[in-house]
Amino acid sequence: MQSQARGAVQLSPQNRKLVTPLRPLTVLVVVPTLQAGAAEMGAVDVVRILTAAGHRAIVMSRGGRLEPRIADAGGEFVYADVASKNPAIMARNAAAIARLVRNRKCDIIHAHGRVPAWSALVASRLTRVPLVTSWYKGFREQNALKRLYNSVMARGDRVVAVSDQLAELISERYQVPTDRIDVVPTTIDLALFDPALMSAERLERTRRIFGVMPTDKVILLVGRMLRRKGHFVAVRAARRLKEMGLKDFVFVFVGEDGGHSGYSGEIWDEVLAGGLADVVRLIGPVDDMPAAYATASVVVSAAIQAEGLQRTILEAQAMERPVVVSDLGAGPEAVLAPPAVPEDRMTGLRFSAGDDGALAAALIRLFSMPLAQQAAIGGRGRQWVIGHFNQPAVSDQMLKLYSGLARAKM
Repeated sequence: MQSQARGAVQLSPQNRKLVTPLRPLTVLVVVPTLQAGAAEMGAVDVVRILTAAGHRAIVMSRGGRLEPRIADAGGEFVYADVASKNPAIMARNAAAIARLVRNRKCDIIHAHGRVPAWSALVASRLTRVPLVTSWYKGFREQNALKRLYNSVMARGDRVVAVSDQLAELISERYQVPTDRIDVVPTTIDLALFDPALMSAERLERTRRIFGVMPTDKVILLVGRMLRRKGHFVAVRAARRLKEMGLKDFVFVFVGEDGGHSGYSGEIWDEVLAGGLADVVRLIGPVDDMPAAYATASVVVSAAIQAEGLQRTILEAQAMERPVVVSDLGAGPEAVLAPPAVPEDRMTGLRFSAGDDGALAAALIRLFSMPLAQQAAIGGRGRQWVIGHFNQPAVSDQMLKLYSGLARAKM
C-alpha cells in the first residue's frame, strides 16, 4: 500500500516540487452532508489542504452545521441534495456534477460517501475527469445488493483509505490493485485539540452540560447514534460496573442522532430496564469537543464493525486522554495497546468487540492505576498523534495524489 501512516515524514524540498502541478488545481469535493461525521470532517480537511497550497476547492453537499468551516478554510459551497438515495435525484445530481465540472474546469472529483459517489462516478465518465473516493470505515455487506451499493467506493481512479487495515479490506473484498489505493491518515488540528489551552470555565460549563461532578469518572463515547458504534455494549458494561460496586462513574454518549431509526430509543429502554439512568447520559452533539475530551477520564470506542481510523480516538489522545477501544474500533496504527506494546509505551487498552465484560474489565484495570500512570498514558497518546497524524505530512500525501492524477490527465 502507498502509505506514510506510520512514518509521517515530510517530503524533502526537492520532492516537494513534484507535488505542485504546473497550474493551480480545481477539485470538486462531493459529500452527503456537512454535519459532524468522519466523511464531513475529511471533506473539510481536503478543503484546508487544497486552499493552503493555492488550489481551489468546491464542496457540493446538502450542507449542515460544518458549512462555516468550508468558508473559513477558503472553499466554495454549492448546495445539492447529494445525500438522497432517490434514483431520479441521483441522476439529476450526476448531471449537475458533470455541468459544474465543465463550467468550472474541475481537474478532479473527490467523493466522500457512497450515495454521492454513484452520481460522481457517472459524472466522471461523462467528463473524463478522474474520480477519487475516500473510505473512512468498513461497510457491512448483508447481501448482494448491499455489496453492489458499497462497491462504488472501490471504483475510483484512486481510492483513499484512512488506515492500512481498511486498505487491506478494500483490496481483498473488491480485488482493487494495491497501486490504486493510497493510505492517507486523518489529520488532527493540534492547535485546537491542545490540553494546555483548556480553561477551568470551559471544563465547568461542559460538566454542567454532561450533568457530572468534578469527582466523577467520566467515560466518554463520541460518535453518531448508530448501531455499529456499540453503545449497547457500553450500557451493558455500565451495568456490570454498577453491580461490581464501582462508585462515581458516568457514561456520557456524545453525538448526532439522525432520527432515522429507533436505535436511540432502544438504548434508552435498555438504560431504564437496567436501572442505569443515574450513570448513563445521552447528550447529543456538543460545540466544544476539546472540553468534552478534557472532562473525560477515559474515551471509549465500543465499535462492533470495522471503523477504519476514528478521528475521535485520535482527538482524545491529542487531548491526553487514555482510550479503551474494541479491536474493531481502532487498529495498532491509532492506539498502542498491550500485548502489542509494553505497558510503559501504551496509549490505551483494547478489548474484544461486543464483549461488555471485557470492556468493563478494561475500565476497572485503567481506574485501578495510579492517577500519575493514567496521566502518563494520556501524555504518550498526544505524542503519538503529534508524531504520526500531523497536518504537513498528510497534506503532502494528498497533494501528491492530486498532482499525479492531474498530470496523467494532461
